[in-house]
Amino acid sequence: MKALVAGATGETGRRIVQELVKRQIPVRALVRNLETGQAILPSEAELVVGDVLNLESLRNALADCTVVLCATGARPSFDPTGPYQVDYQGTKNLVDIAKTQEIEQFVLVSSLCVSQFFHPLNLFWLVLYWKKQAETYLQNSGISYTVVRPGGLKNEDNSDQIVMSSADTLFEGSIPRQKVAQVCVKSLFDHDFLNKVVEIVSKKTD
Repeated sequence: MKALVAGATGETGRRIVQELVKRQIPVRALVRNLETGQAILPSEAELVVGDVLNLESLRNALADCTVVLCATGARPSFDPTGPYQVDYQGTKNLVDIAKTQEIEQFVLVSSLCVSQFFHPLNLFWLVLYWKKQAETYLQNSGISYTVVRPGGLKNEDNSDQIVMSSADTLFEGSIPRQKVAQVCVKSLFDHDFLNKVVEIVSKKTD
């Protein structure tokens, strides 16, 4: 197994890279800026400069990889095309190249409530809508997939239990990014995750 992580310098992506390294899985991290990647990612990760909007860079990045973990996401900005470009078009590009490379599994980090068009988050340039379109494109691609939909993301880890559910059943809650990374990497080894949408939050146990 060799993993490509897209969005590797993001808060969730860097934790996925760390989790893969911890499990001694060869990992290639797709970064837009080499110096940034070197500063925040483990030295064991191979860095490759590229962009999900640049198809040629994705071909180079995916060469000899067998699985993809995509944790990209549009940063808050005044650009109304951000979520369309990054969350949909970028993921679509990655899926298209993955199909030509015979990738064995594609893990996509999405979000709770993507099926709710009138959710308040869609006021931010339809961010949930475009995440849902990306999910659908992946599901229809023929690639084996896992879609991970976390609740509100926290940077600090905690001892809460991970709660998992099927699509469109969890509508509130939060979860540390570290736990999201753990679920993403676990899905590479557990066939129960294949071709599934998994919604996750964390809760304190009594």
